[in-house]
Amino acid sequence: MIGDPLQRRSSRPGHGVVWPESGEPLLKPDGPRTIALWNGLAIGSGAFLAAAKDFGRRLPDGAFVLNLCEDRYRFSLALVAALLWGRITLLPPDRSPWTLRCLKERFRQVVCVADRRQDDLADLDILPVDPSPFQEQGEGEAIAIAPEQTAAIVFTSGSTGQPQAHPKTWGSLIESARLIAEALGSLQGRTLVATVPPQHMYGLELSVLPALRCGAVLDARRPFFPLDVQEALESVAGPRILVTTPVHLRALTAAGITLPALDLIVSATAPLPRTLAEEAERRFRAPLWEIYGCTEAGSIASRRTAREESWQVFTGMRLLPAGDGHCVEAAHLPEPIPLNDIVELLPDGRFRLLGRRADLVNIAGKRTSLGALNHILTSLEGVLDGAFFLPDETPGCTARLVAFVVAPGVEMPALLEALRQRLDPVFLPRALYPVAALPRSESGKLPRQALQALAERLGATRGEPSVRDDR
Repeated sequence: MIGDPLQRRSSRPGHGVVWPESGEPLLKPDGPRTIALWNGLAIGSGAFLAAAKDFGRRLPDGAFVLNLCEDRYRFSLALVAALLWGRITLLPPDRSPWTLRCLKERFRQVVCVADRRQDDLADLDILPVDPSPFQEQGEGEAIAIAPEQTAAIVFTSGSTGQPQAHPKTWGSLIESARLIAEALGSLQGRTLVATVPPQHMYGLELSVLPALRCGAVLDARRPFFPLDVQEALESVAGPRILVTTPVHLRALTAAGITLPALDLIVSATAPLPRTLAEEAERRFRAPLWEIYGCTEAGSIASRRTAREESWQVFTGMRLLPAGDGHCVEAAHLPEPIPLNDIVELLPDGRFRLLGRRADLVNIAGKRTSLGALNHILTSLEGVLDGAFFLPDETPGCTARLVAFVVAPGVEMPALLEALRQRLDPVFLPRALYPVAALPRSESGKLPRQALQALAERLGATRGEPSVRDDR
């Protein structure tokens, strides 16, 4: 890493671009091929590089590039343009005005690249990404990037506290993509349709980097609703891979729709219940692999969730005891990185996930995790989504567990009775709050701040025992 990645800015065009023999290739060196599908067009590698170099010339000298593109092709174009011209890309955990203001204040000289000019980003310098395709220019130049060049700064999602910045070098990103491809099998020629945003570490590693370095083809769209996912998959030729989350998988299975033939389904961002994995494999006739990782370290391990409980660590990565927890270390990581999750190392080198440290709940001397409680809640018949929550302590009021649930047509007393049959009495929620939807982030996570705001709006932080219907 060159200097302090949080402050370093380059005004030299092409900074970081080196001769191929001394760096890591920008694209997989396999000749002309399709990199992306955009608006019905197949974008080849030569045209992609030409467009990226042209867009890079428009980037202001020395500026950090805040990439807010939702279109995955535009996002990739801007990311590569920044790499070619020595700019560092900022990948925010969300698009809230507060987050964007914080990034602008922290990094000072920021240019925002977006799909189009947007009113809600009026206080930022906006540079729209015009993806008008260039004519194919052969194989394109053999361009390599110095592996130590800081390519991006990603941020924690805020689910365990305030977002923290984590610089990623080009070398660490492509090694992570290689390990994923090794675990999942060849990605060559497979089209990636993803429901997760490319700004999220999982979305970057599974839907963008494989198109650059592993021979995959990215689909520019980010479908959200089940029918959108169905349409996106039907519009691309096989072989197809669906990159998604437990929230989207649950919606897809509940919708009862038919998807075209899939080679693979990949899920991440939250533990996937085995029953849901089994149902998804049966309904969509494709193997489902789950990825375990974190923003700080990237992807770490995988498992075929319908068939196994434990996780297989990627080649060259190691989980080691560290203090009262564990850390992950690997040659492509700058240092051993502590895990926020509680894990159990197994004799065969695999591991089990036991929950998150921030999720531990200790009541009357008994311990469990919010993740375990959520798993029980969402496994109940009629429950589409749900989450337990322990509000912050307030003066004169002891915090008690509450639960928010998305369960159309289900009576809350019946649901509470079903929980009573499955939970120790000390972990029964003081109240159930039926809601139309949970405040999940774009990647499907539930930041504590969002749950706290929901709890305050519904009166759950005041210890009110009555149920309020907010559907």
